[in-house]
Amino acid sequence: GTILHLVHNLIHDEEEEEDKRMQHVGEQGHMALLGHSLAAYISVLDRERLRKLTTRILSDTTLWLCRLFRYENGSAYFHEDERDGLVKVCRLVINARYEEYASEGYSVLSSRQPVIYQSASGRPGLGQHLCSQLGLPLSSLCTVPCNTIFGSQHQMDVALLDKLIKEDVEAGKLPLLLIANAGTPGAGHTDKLARLKDLFNYFYFVHYKVVIYAASRSDSMTLTPGQWLGLPAVTAVTLYRHEDPAMSLAAGLTSSQPVAKLRALPLWLSLQYLGHSGIVQKIRHATALVMHCCILTLVTIFLFVLIASSVGSVEAYCAGEKEVLDSFNRWLLQLVPTSGLDVVELEDEGTCVRFSPLLTAAVLGTQEENVEDLMEKLSELVPVMCSTMCLRQDFKEETHRRSPSLRYIEELSWPGLGAVRYEPQAEGIDESRRKQELEKINSELLRKLQDLDTDIIFSTGPEFGTEEDCIFVGMVTEDVDVSELVNTVAALGRDIEESGRLLENMTEVVRKGILEAELQLQQANEEKLIEEGMLRQLPLVGSVLNWFSPFQSSIKGRTFNLAAGSLDSTETTYSTKAQPGRPSLQESPTSSSKKQPGQRLFRRSGAGSDSFSETSSIGPAEETTREASTPLREESTPPIIAHKLVIL
Repeated sequence: GTILHLVHNLIHDEEEEEDKRMQHVGEQGHMALLGHSLAAYISVLDRERLRKLTTRILSDTTLWLCRLFRYENGSAYFHEDERDGLVKVCRLVINARYEEYASEGYSVLSSRQPVIYQSASGRPGLGQHLCSQLGLPLSSLCTVPCNTIFGSQHQMDVALLDKLIKEDVEAGKLPLLLIANAGTPGAGHTDKLARLKDLFNYFYFVHYKVVIYAASRSDSMTLTPGQWLGLPAVTAVTLYRHEDPAMSLAAGLTSSQPVAKLRALPLWLSLQYLGHSGIVQKIRHATALVMHCCILTLVTIFLFVLIASSVGSVEAYCAGEKEVLDSFNRWLLQLVPTSGLDVVELEDEGTCVRFSPLLTAAVLGTQEENVEDLMEKLSELVPVMCSTMCLRQDFKEETHRRSPSLRYIEELSWPGLGAVRYEPQAEGIDESRRKQELEKINSELLRKLQDLDTDIIFSTGPEFGTEEDCIFVGMVTEDVDVSELVNTVAALGRDIEESGRLLENMTEVVRKGILEAELQLQQANEEKLIEEGMLRQLPLVGSVLNWFSPFQSSIKGRTFNLAAGSLDSTETTYSTKAQPGRPSLQESPTSSSKKQPGQRLFRRSGAGSDSFSETSSIGPAEETTREASTPLREESTPPIIAHKLVIL
């Protein structure tokens, strides 16, 4: 009990929410977990019984997978690392193409250098991993570019591959292996498998989605059923065809150890539980989710881009635009957690948001209503993101106009309008004192901005951001008056700075006033002593003397004027029964004197649009909606911006 409690504490943080501690694990997932426990138990059986049981488990699982993917006369290799199957297949091909490799080793490769071809859109680092594991030089790796003119830009250029193979053959090299994609890791694109098969004898596919027709055209392929079916800790499987068992054993694709065959047990149990119909239903469910997004593929890529209506507008914010758009796409991940969105980096498009239900739906329990929520959120937020992107440059220019009191902070990773810092204008203070003032003013400024009745979200920015003491402005709608927004930030910061300076000055004035009052009181007492005489100061004698001969004192009261910083006589106060010099209350210069009903703060007059009243309040830090009304001056309409959501 103590050990289990210790393990529980190591897995779960005490302050972690319960619903975030563990991903959804269905009954088929529990079967997979049970398989790991049973494998440990079965491994202690006697050798003969263990051999029979593991042989049955391995043969059954291989047969089911080959039938499911229509891969005739295939064998299966179960492995933890997805890349390990490719390494073993490549070693198998080397043994087959170099007859003396088993006896002579790597020396036979010098006669004809082997060449491995891979697509430029393949898994990053896969080719380098192959060369490292096989002891081959990186010169044996040939990366084939994708199409640039005709066809998909994510498919291998078959014509260029044909040219490269012919050049390598003429140079005395041996084309060894071709790694193509039936579902690229990033966007799920499939190479032209039939044409590639005609060019190459030994053909290997890296699979990240189910492509039935690819099975009949490949000599081997790697599957990840654990991800597709929502099975935790299930190994990857490489299906291959080869008639020589001894060569497969030498390549490491088969093992004479019965315990090694127990890797298939968790998958064997899960396939038994799901059955053929259950497996097909899960794949069809993932397909239906993507079809619900109006595209027939198992991977959908959303890319937020911006198109301006004029060339001048594009030039205004083109600097760093790609990085900003990447941050906007990363921010989209928080829309609908149950949809399984994740971020991928594509070479040409940059950061994109991927919706791949085949990899996530079984684990997260994604349903059609989750996809509908996702599409609804996208339709709401894309216009807001577009207007925010358009107004970023305006925000930057308005901030520069109010320099040096405001400083624009270039933060390309912030998915919002931008970041700004108020710079104190005090002179003659050291750097440490200036830093304290900077932190104090901007902290108070942020609090005041957050208290305003506006749709815009103000925050301290990203949790792991590099900039400190800044105010980050969230997303905005197209009718936001950027000039008024920046004016308010500058005015509030100036008020906070002047109030702090006034308080410091008042403290010094009060201290000097107290010292002056003490001196005047001491002087008044001395004058009273001279004027009244010593006898009137004695307690009993003074009372009798004052009764017989009353004396009118000439000592006057004092009042301290905070505004003027001076001591004044109270004679005027008692004679007029009023306090002079008291200014009438006036409205703060930063407050609004006129308001129009129904108009929100920082919105241009005449906009009259509340169509984005819900989405405009969404910021990267929080989601709140606040309403207010205040008059704002007219400003020229910003450039018309068209937005689109690209589905690759």
